[in-house]
Amino acid sequence: MKHSSLFLFLCVIVLFNAQSQNQSQLTIDQVMKGEDFVGYLPTRIEWKDDSERIYFSWNPDNDTIRSTYGVDLGSKKIEKLTFDELKLKSNSGHYSSDFKWKVYEKGGDLFLKNLDNYTVKRITNTLSWESNPQFSGDQKFIVFYKDNNIFAWSIKNGTTRQLTDFKKGNDKKEPELSEQDQWLENDQLAHFDILKKRKNESDAGEYRRDKTKFDRPESIYFGSRRLRIGGISPDLNYVVYHLYTSPNDKKTIVPNFVTQNGYTTDLHSRSKVGSPQATSETWIYNLKSGKYYQIKTDEIEGIFDKPFYLKEYAEDAQNYKEVFDAPRKVSISSPVFSDDGKAVVNITSADYKDRWIMLLDLSDGKLKLIDRQHDDAWIGGPGVGWFSRPELGWIDNSNIWFQSEKTGYSHLYKANVNTGEIVALTKGEFEILDVSISRNKKTFYITSNRVSPHEHHFYHLPVKGGEMVKITSRKGGHEVTLSPDEKQLAIRYSYTNKPWELYVMPNKPGAKMVQLTKSTTEDFEAYDWMDSEIIHFTAKDGVKVPATLYKPAAHKKNGAAVIFVHGAGYTQNVHYWWPSYYREYMFHNFLADNGYTVLAIDYRASEGYGRDWRTAIYRHMGGKDLEDQLDGAKYLIEKQSIDKDRLGIYGGSYGGFMTLMAMFKAPDTFKSGAALRSVTDWAHYNHGYTANILNTPVEDPVAYKRSSPIYFADGLKGELLMLHGMVDRNVQFQDVVRLSQRLIELKKENWDLAVFPMEDHGFIEASSWSDEYRRIYSLFENTLNK
Repeated sequence: MKHSSLFLFLCVIVLFNAQSQNQSQLTIDQVMKGEDFVGYLPTRIEWKDDSERIYFSWNPDNDTIRSTYGVDLGSKKIEKLTFDELKLKSNSGHYSSDFKWKVYEKGGDLFLKNLDNYTVKRITNTLSWESNPQFSGDQKFIVFYKDNNIFAWSIKNGTTRQLTDFKKGNDKKEPELSEQDQWLENDQLAHFDILKKRKNESDAGEYRRDKTKFDRPESIYFGSRRLRIGGISPDLNYVVYHLYTSPNDKKTIVPNFVTQNGYTTDLHSRSKVGSPQATSETWIYNLKSGKYYQIKTDEIEGIFDKPFYLKEYAEDAQNYKEVFDAPRKVSISSPVFSDDGKAVVNITSADYKDRWIMLLDLSDGKLKLIDRQHDDAWIGGPGVGWFSRPELGWIDNSNIWFQSEKTGYSHLYKANVNTGEIVALTKGEFEILDVSISRNKKTFYITSNRVSPHEHHFYHLPVKGGEMVKITSRKGGHEVTLSPDEKQLAIRYSYTNKPWELYVMPNKPGAKMVQLTKSTTEDFEAYDWMDSEIIHFTAKDGVKVPATLYKPAAHKKNGAAVIFVHGAGYTQNVHYWWPSYYREYMFHNFLADNGYTVLAIDYRASEGYGRDWRTAIYRHMGGKDLEDQLDGAKYLIEKQSIDKDRLGIYGGSYGGFMTLMAMFKAPDTFKSGAALRSVTDWAHYNHGYTANILNTPVEDPVAYKRSSPIYFADGLKGELLMLHGMVDRNVQFQDVVRLSQRLIELKKENWDLAVFPMEDHGFIEASSWSDEYRRIYSLFENTLNK
């Protein structure tokens, strides 16, 4: 018995050592290979028109580039598409009202598919690029765009008619004669019969040509502006179009030093926040009358309202006017048409504070308010705006659906455009992430985080209202693509430590989800990836902050910890699906193997937690979002027994910005930090992102000064490593150069800069990733693990 116990004990020791050895074999070079190490996961999921095959992008053979594969649902056999099959594969398109036909664009040409027998008719074969094909309301024509104009192709006889004639430049009409020149011409005609005869002949010929010419659309000249067609009504009577005036702004330049020809090339990039922005006008062209008229927005509710923050800068607060003298600039979306020709548009203010959903009278361009959404910070949220396109659609000829953050979370609503009645279809402390409506207009198909902010599931919801029915069931993330017949779901599913794979299941609750692909490599599967724990700690304002905790084995724990700060500000990194920051996830496994505790926080501003979480950084980035990092550090010290003098922090982009703020404003909390591709001064970032959160530097200088690391660089005490791509056209290399000069002038010595000459904002090359993370790990080893 004693010998058996000893044998069992030795087996346990051998197994433990084998596991430890397995864990220690993970290297930075491995995890930074990206897809070459993990595997090329399926992406770009599409259905074949017959709903019997799924197409997807894949690369199981580690070829030079990805290819398109197809999997047959009957046999489950997966095959790479041949070039001929790729040519024949239809793109997404527009369906006829009875769903028996589909029109689509491919390679700039148009195709019509019969969905009964799946035969295809090629409509165009030209060197011009035809696009946006759709069926007319009476189903008799295929309407499409070409060369900034609209055309209609008759399904019955195959003839094509041009409906509009938009032209760049100005109409070159014959100038009217001056009074002097007109007198001279009349005098000439009075003296010379031959001149009079020739003029009469010319006038008669012109009259005859005018009377015998075919009907053509009237030419509409739009000068030097840029034109975009917004849409045409189902009855083909009205065209909505947008005219854009380019701003007189100054663009930045990014030098590219390592080029194929050996010469430095200047890459033209964006302008800076606060620079002049493009302005737009939206017009309606009545094809029957030939008249065109602008949609006027100066009577929209609240269009003159000043943003609330401006009052802070008022010199005379008592006499402060809360309205502008002129209406605010807005952007009008393309119209969404009902079957009977009604039109609704989404309108957003240029200062990002308002969103209006309005009924558009096509006959005169007048607007009727359906819903106004206002935010003193900025409009955003899934299906509303800010990293999301504002969505809306028709349920029937009287009702539309849309999303709003009215309750603090993005939810689904319907509105009657005739009565103005608005009904909430969903409610609760969760978000509706994606919405579509079934072909029979009876069911909404919804993706939501209703179960928890850390899971995404697919639901059905009756259009008339009722309970959301959960269709998917596994814990994790589900990205659903509905089959054309709406009977099957192609699902990209993943879990925390299980990368995305392709599955299929019937479109009904409780159905079995069947895996179709296996994409991960043997090297990836040889490692026991951590099912990291989601925890919550309490911030000093009482809010529960979610975070992912990576804990080393007890015998490896070294008493040091690293906080990871995700990028983008508005994104999510604490969840139960395979992370977009998957290299960082693997690096955190590596850190845990080497004794470090890692905490990755969904700080204030992160996606998935509603309006108040998103806007908590308004006018002060590096405020509550930084406090969440500091409270996370406190949690590590008090709850995870981390040495308060052995804390590090790192992150990229917004995470790099946050790292700088932590090192400068909380220098006694973090011993060291690695800031990757960091914003160092928000006044040098782009307009679309920054002006939402901080307004503009001229109008709101306080917001920029308290939010930009360069103003706090004097606070640096710990060891700082900055890493940046030199051809970064997003957060430009100039950012880190300016901060470097500031640190030099402040006589700071405990910082270093690593540059990557051939990398943009998102690194591509494995060699760059490896070099970057070897340096980060070396920083933490030298400063925290002593």
